[in-house]
Amino acid sequence: MKYIDEFRDGALAKGLARAIAAEADPARSYRLMEFCGGHTHAISRYGLEDLLPPNVRMIHGPGCPVCVLPIARIDAAIWLARQDGVTLCTYGDMMRIPASGRISLLKAKAEGCDVRMVQSTMDALALARRHPERQIVFFAIGFETTTPPTAVALKQAQAQGLGNFSVFCNHVLTPPAIAAILDSPEAGSENGVRLDGFIGPAHVSTVIGSRPYEPFADGYRKPVAIAGFEPLDVMQAILMLMRQINDGRHAVENEFIRAVTREGNAKAQALMAEVFRLRDTFEWRGLGLLPRSALAIRDAFAPWDAERRWDVPDQPVADNKACECGAILRGVKRPAECKLFGTACTPDNPMGSCMVSAEGACAAHWTYGRFRTAGKERRP
Repeated sequence: MKYIDEFRDGALAKGLARAIAAEADPARSYRLMEFCGGHTHAISRYGLEDLLPPNVRMIHGPGCPVCVLPIARIDAAIWLARQDGVTLCTYGDMMRIPASGRISLLKAKAEGCDVRMVQSTMDALALARRHPERQIVFFAIGFETTTPPTAVALKQAQAQGLGNFSVFCNHVLTPPAIAAILDSPEAGSENGVRLDGFIGPAHVSTVIGSRPYEPFADGYRKPVAIAGFEPLDVMQAILMLMRQINDGRHAVENEFIRAVTREGNAKAQALMAEVFRLRDTFEWRGLGLLPRSALAIRDAFAPWDAERRWDVPDQPVADNKACECGAILRGVKRPAECKLFGTACTPDNPMGSCMVSAEGACAAHWTYGRFRTAGKERRP
């Protein structure tokens, strides 16, 4: 299958592993963050860390949209689901995220709330057309990748006069999260997260392009290599970053040239700008309040904004003190360093969002057996 099989070729992977080993300077360490949860799963699924030299460490980033949503926003979604006449539509991963009091949308559904799992925004729109007697609320989450479909749904609802459809908007932006990690007091500290480079996300970059990462190369002097999600994509990006680091360069390089351009998808960007505006601040799990890091619905689409239709509560809620999800999202800790990982916290009984989401670092480590060698993890 074109663009799949050839990026999973074992012989080519061994060749890339040899090239990475030859490039690795034994006198230094390489600490590379894969921002996107999709890359985290590729690394764990294909055992890519086992192909790397001991002084090359992969650090998991906050690129899991389900994981970074704070408890307060989950509480708000549950509050909406409990309103009379409301049907809350959500993606599957959101159903099991623990909120206050260990309740979740799945538990709210069991209590009698009308919570439905959908595959797309179009499913929620179709439900609104079929059930004019119900208020259909779409729980919109995600980075720039899933934002354009939400914009399309809002435009269609406006054009069709669907008064019983609204969106609870929780779309967040990638570049502010990267900046927050680099600006954090933990960055560069002995017990914090020192980063030598980033593997840039794939799907997000098809929308925003490679240009938004240039300030991190120019201003922070951190090389970026945008990569696809296949194992050879990730291996090639690691090699590209190591060569930059060894040469003292800091540029944005694009391994994923088959899908990503510098300018990105102009039509999708225009659609997002038409429907959404920047929020002044937004809370991220693990990163706190970040300025201009999330989107809200513009006034022109206010009748379809769930936060305006209802007085949705938005009170900050502290995370479970024993759960290290926040530190894992910042790259400060690894899943196996959480006391709950694999004991109190498993996929069957998740204590935090990182164990629930299909893109969560804890879920990746558990699913692909990384926890079995937890005590032997390398720490260059």
